[in-house]
Amino acid sequence: MNGSNFHQANSVRTTLRFAGRAGLIVLAALALSACGGNKSRPKADLAASRITTIGVNSYLWRASLDTLSFMPLVQTDSNGGVIVTDWYANPNNPNERMKVSVTILDQDLRADALRVAASRQVMQNGTWVDAPVQAATVQKLEDIILTRARDLRRQASSVN
Repeated sequence: MNGSNFHQANSVRTTLRFAGRAGLIVLAALALSACGGNKSRPKADLAASRITTIGVNSYLWRASLDTLSFMPLVQTDSNGGVIVTDWYANPNNPNERMKVSVTILDQDLRADALRVAASRQVMQNGTWVDAPVQAATVQKLEDIILTRARDLRRQASSVN
């Protein structure tokens, strides 16, 4: 390649590079100009169920933690919506213990977005033995969590 061809190729590359950069700048300017044009956007409802920095409904999450606060926690995963407690024995009934897991399935505050499971053991001859959990116990826990979550949402909306 002689000197003249080399300078022409270099000149073409420089021109193409400049044109490419200029095109990107124009595209960026057009994209940004579209961002601020809509002044009539509705204001966000801070009490909305999807306002959260975690992966699940924040009211259900907080209500679950509040409800189970007397039990030792083994696992909490706010992104997956899982809370697992360790065994808890009521001091008034030390021969019985419970373990609870709560799963929050959705970002909406709904009854079907909450799943509670409980395990129960009783002491027999110095050994912990699995025992049935009354269905009413799990239902009562769900009701307490849902009521608390609704209260938290009401409190949040009355502040704003």
